[in-house]
Amino acid sequence: MSKVVLITGGSSGIGKCVGEYLSAKGFKVYGTSRNPERVKVSVFPLLKMDVRNPDSVSEAVEHLLEIASRVDVLINNAGVGITGPLEEIPDEEVRQNFETNFFGPLRVIRAVLPTMRAQRTGLIVNVTSIAGYMGLPYRGVYSSSKGALELLTEALRMEIRDFGVQAVNVAPGDFATNIAAGRYHAPVQQGSPYEEKYGKTLRLMDEHVDEGGDPEQMARVIHRIITSKSPRIHYKVGAFMQKFSIVLKRILPDRVYEKLLLNHYKL
Repeated sequence: MSKVVLITGGSSGIGKCVGEYLSAKGFKVYGTSRNPERVKVSVFPLLKMDVRNPDSVSEAVEHLLEIASRVDVLINNAGVGITGPLEEIPDEEVRQNFETNFFGPLRVIRAVLPTMRAQRTGLIVNVTSIAGYMGLPYRGVYSSSKGALELLTEALRMEIRDFGVQAVNVAPGDFATNIAAGRYHAPVQQGSPYEEKYGKTLRLMDEHVDEGGDPEQMARVIHRIITSKSPRIHYKVGAFMQKFSIVLKRILPDRVYEKLLLNHYKL
């Protein structure tokens, strides 16, 4: 019997690529989108879900169970970017980012866990970010929301292991997707003490995304996780230096590592 896979944020970017890859491998894939009616072409069904809305999450998971009877794999992929000086980002934008990147995945996890427990099997894959392993300048909110999801997954694994359910993190680096277009950018304010350096960093971040790798790398890794009997806790996917930056953070003195980041962002 084909495994049933639910992918949040499945209408574009990494989620769409993963869904198409898994569909081609024989999995029964369902994606989610806040506005599935706007998606002209999708090789797998899209369910209406806004991860920021508890009722929307419950209704979508209930609908999935009505049509598929089970859920074997949850891929928490829906997420949004945010940039800006911490002093200047509006509080509401910070809350909205955490609603999508942290509370959203938690809501979907809570919605599928009763079914996975009853099945005595299941896998939860949380898509985080290499940025979640370090505080990055002008990306502090994004780093924090993804870092929080990393730690939540570590705790979740230990709480659900007796039910036959597993949880893993997959942290991507920069990939060529539309995330830069969809993220919230605090405006570069004329006369702001951050005007010059934030503007420079913002341009650099957009270049990194535009020059990012093929998101099929993520699809291949997630397929390997799903087909593994004993997946690891953490996976990092991206360019060598992006992954190596996590190793450097562990072994270098804090001030030395901070200096490397400042040099990287030309600050």
